[in-house]
Amino acid sequence: MFDSSSYNRNLYQNKKDSCGGLYYHDNNLLSGSLEALIQHLVPNVDYYPDRTYIFTFLLSSRLFMHPYELMAKVCHLCTEQQRLSEPGLDKNWTQKIAPKILQLLTEWTETFPYDFRDERMMRNLKGLAQRIASGDEMYRKNVQQLLQTLIQKLAAVTQYEEVLTKIDATTDHLTLLKTKPQSIQRDIITVCNDPYVLAQQLTHIELERLSYIGPEEFIQAFVQKDPLNNDKSCYRDRTKTRNLEAYVEWFNRLSYLVATEICMPVKKKHRARMIEYFIDVARECFNIGNFNSLMAIISGMNMSPVSRLKKTWAKVKTAKFDILEHQMDPSSNFYNYRTALRGATQRSLTAHSNREKIVIPFFSLLIKDIYFLNEGCANRLPNGHVNFEKFWELAKQVSEFMTWKQVECPFESDWKVLQYLLSVPVFSDDGKELWTSAGIVSLATAQSLSVLICGFLTVRKDILRTSLSGK
Repeated sequence: MFDSSSYNRNLYQNKKDSCGGLYYHDNNLLSGSLEALIQHLVPNVDYYPDRTYIFTFLLSSRLFMHPYELMAKVCHLCTEQQRLSEPGLDKNWTQKIAPKILQLLTEWTETFPYDFRDERMMRNLKGLAQRIASGDEMYRKNVQQLLQTLIQKLAAVTQYEEVLTKIDATTDHLTLLKTKPQSIQRDIITVCNDPYVLAQQLTHIELERLSYIGPEEFIQAFVQKDPLNNDKSCYRDRTKTRNLEAYVEWFNRLSYLVATEICMPVKKKHRARMIEYFIDVARECFNIGNFNSLMAIISGMNMSPVSRLKKTWAKVKTAKFDILEHQMDPSSNFYNYRTALRGATQRSLTAHSNREKIVIPFFSLLIKDIYFLNEGCANRLPNGHVNFEKFWELAKQVSEFMTWKQVECPFESDWKVLQYLLSVPVFSDDGKELWTSAGIVSLATAQSLSVLICGFLTVRKDILRTSLSGK
């Protein structure tokens, strides 16, 4: 979608620079009034908006208005176009414009389906679709297909969220680990003795959870009041970012699972074996392109309850781990990781198999980049125009994520391993303790990336700016 380096107004449209308060420079749309940008979204007989514009505006418009308000305006403009058409040409007008409106609705429902969980959105969608379908049998079938596909997507995400809720509800990790005799507790090596298989199963979980994150969640996590609408309630709603937050929680769970698995064995040689096992898992995650699991594993191994095990680490061959830590070194704004990510991205562009297409970014860093891009530029220019140049840059980053999340996992599922990873009791910061052979170790001082990530959606912005910048 974003192959070109900038917008080209002549690619799909015939509208002029002076139309409706849009400002261009060197063929790039830089800004415009909100009303003009909405009009620019709506097709007419001679015009259909560029796909990049549709994605960028639908993504960013929620910073200024609710999606259902935008949908209502789109419906109104379509109705006005028909009303102002020449008398007696209604049928001809419908034949020309209906395919374009249907295409716009298709792109909206395919790319931002979660917008239509709002009853008002669905009502407006059905009303506009009915107007299109009334004129032709072919359009009626297309509209039915659009609505059916949308309903299936919404049902799938509802089912996914219900499963996540059940998983969370069954976790009473501290009680289980205290009451279950250690001698009969399973560990990850017992369940899956091949680190390459475990890396593949981690990739399964990562890709599934990525696939349910809507692109709008990146924007809605940072929504504030529009300065031109001070009386308007803030559109920040935690239910609008639930899948993004669930993915952040998965990172934290994996980090604490690694720490728990390493600290649980009584004997040093067993702990050393567990450390070496996770080093091999992390290395395979790197080879796959699963940088999120890689960082979660490194984060878990750097927690103080693990790093303090000096005698255990003395038994570990750490050369491979040192290489992985170097790759994910946070210095110079994660320069080494960003280089590796670019390499994986380039590989995915020329890949002939899903195995080579996998790119799973270090998620908290992706969020940090989007956050600072959003914070670094104003949404509005001094003249009241929407700063569309900023949203173009935001859309490019989110669009890249959209490409990554659509890859189907090529590895065969191992349900026994998946169930263990998702449901095994682990100690976490809620429990405050990890049991090790040396006794009970407090986690209160554990300085890990996962702790920083866990609070990023709730802490104040000034704290967030400091913690995520690595200062």
